[in-house]
Amino acid sequence: MSMFDKNISQEKLKSLEFAEAAREQEWKAPSFALKLFHGSLDFSLIHPFPKQDTAEKKACDDYMVRMEKFLRENLNPDEVDKTGDIPKKVYQGLGDLGAFALKIPKEYGGMGFSQYSYNRIMHLISSYCGSTAVLLSAHQSIGVPQPLKLFGTPEQKKKYLPMFAKGAVSAFALTEPEAGSDPRNMSTTATPTEDGKYFLLNGTKLWCTNGLIADVMVVMAVTPPKVVKGKEIKQITAFIVEGSWPGIEKVHRCSFMGLHGIQNGLMRFNNVRVPRENILLGEGEGLKLALVTLNTGRLTLPAASAGIGKWCLNVCRQWSTKRHQWGSAIGEHEAVALKLNYVASHAFAMDAVAWLTSAMADDKHRDIRLEAAIAKLFSTETSWQIVDTTLQIRGGQGYETSESLAKRGMDYWPVERAMRDVRINRIIEGTSDIMHLFIAREALDPHLSKIKPLLSGKTPVNVKMGAAFKMAAFYAAWYPKQWLPPLGGPGDLPEPLNGHMMFVQDASKKLARLTFHAMMKYQQKLEAKQSILNRIVDIGMELFVISAVCSYAAMLAKDGQANAVELADSFCIDARNRIEASFKESAENADSKKLKIAKKILAREFEWLENQIIK
Repeated sequence: MSMFDKNISQEKLKSLEFAEAAREQEWKAPSFALKLFHGSLDFSLIHPFPKQDTAEKKACDDYMVRMEKFLRENLNPDEVDKTGDIPKKVYQGLGDLGAFALKIPKEYGGMGFSQYSYNRIMHLISSYCGSTAVLLSAHQSIGVPQPLKLFGTPEQKKKYLPMFAKGAVSAFALTEPEAGSDPRNMSTTATPTEDGKYFLLNGTKLWCTNGLIADVMVVMAVTPPKVVKGKEIKQITAFIVEGSWPGIEKVHRCSFMGLHGIQNGLMRFNNVRVPRENILLGEGEGLKLALVTLNTGRLTLPAASAGIGKWCLNVCRQWSTKRHQWGSAIGEHEAVALKLNYVASHAFAMDAVAWLTSAMADDKHRDIRLEAAIAKLFSTETSWQIVDTTLQIRGGQGYETSESLAKRGMDYWPVERAMRDVRINRIIEGTSDIMHLFIAREALDPHLSKIKPLLSGKTPVNVKMGAAFKMAAFYAAWYPKQWLPPLGGPGDLPEPLNGHMMFVQDASKKLARLTFHAMMKYQQKLEAKQSILNRIVDIGMELFVISAVCSYAAMLAKDGQANAVELADSFCIDARNRIEASFKESAENADSKKLKIAKKILAREFEWLENQIIK
């Protein structure tokens, strides 16, 4: 059964169906974001804004004080950037602080922190040293601790979780030179031995963060295929692999634009013997494990992005007050003042999204696959814009290295390092382009689940007729509701937040209509209409963030931070303008002309433009 256009290539079709088979098929728990995409605002799912448990907040506060003191006294981020190494004493000190076991239950020697507390700690570290933040994030957001907590057997947990409490480092090995966002291209194999007790691991993994220093890692590999109804199905399995085992070759340490201190590289596995009992979740369940793990793993990036955004705000505020041009502080000039407003209001929005999704992750009665992806997409794109704006406000001193500035006796905020470090966030753990596709697929799922039986040639005629009747009855009731005006906002929000939430109600219905119309117009071909899908996703993302911001500001105002409403209002005005622009572009755009030009570029018809350069 496929929902995809039969005119696409067979290879692409196989990749799409392979990814489709691995995704979570059902929505067993409520999702605020999913409802938004379908014209329903259930504000009760995020309001009042969730707060941390008082006792855990106190424990986390105390821990963050110790962490900040340790980092200030033992780690120079600029030195890490220059040398490419985090000092051994820092690894040791982080281990002593339990930083490699933040979310591991206390019964295994860990700190036992919630996702909310873990993200607060990563928020703090990210504002200081990107390389150290990635070391800890790659280790416990997608590395062994998270999938082991979710899917490990009691024996696996008992064996491996205590290692991290003692400072062991982990990694996650999925990407290969020819397999990135399309896992069907994976070529690393795990072949069972004759006695069935072991698997022999062979292949190459690329961009494995922490891989070069990992004590233990999760490695994805292709295991023998299964045959279902005469069709061979490729199997990808997750294995726990110890870094000290024979046959693991650390081929190359990769060097990047930023994050110079991370241990990321090319690794080769040569007949590495992995015990069968080291399979995580189950044979052939590796891709599912990766997708579920990433739902929570992605949430480090919104918290980190919020930390970076607030660091930028601090730099912008100080510099805009201190720097004088044309007789006044540059912050008093309108052009810079508007940039300051953008940095503050959007840093506030990232804060709201980070803490809302952190709380959602701790609530086991929520489905956060959409929320996590939206938070990752919004925060990484926004933090990049904030860092770029910060560099612009700083001018030439923003482009100059902190080392050079210090030698001249100037303020040496490392803005250029921040820019180099933060750029990767739009790529790792799902590029922004892949996030758009992922969000679109999940947001469309309620529609697609109704259409699937009608698209399959294997569905009996009587079943198709029944499905068609049910679908017609559903849309006959659902569609007219999407034209009804909002009856009023939540009511208990301070103005103008209530007005912004009324806009969300109305725009959510408009988005639902836009999505439905696109599905009816393009049907199976909609999967290829990425410009349309991207606008649908961008609108839904902005509506989600407006909602988070309004709930967050209302909570802060109630707690005495009244001017939080001003920041929320400013952000919502900008977000609403972006939403209106996306709706307008959905109805009137030049996509077809641009796509024709792109095809001609690929066909070398514009090669004449590449003249007078050194190739």
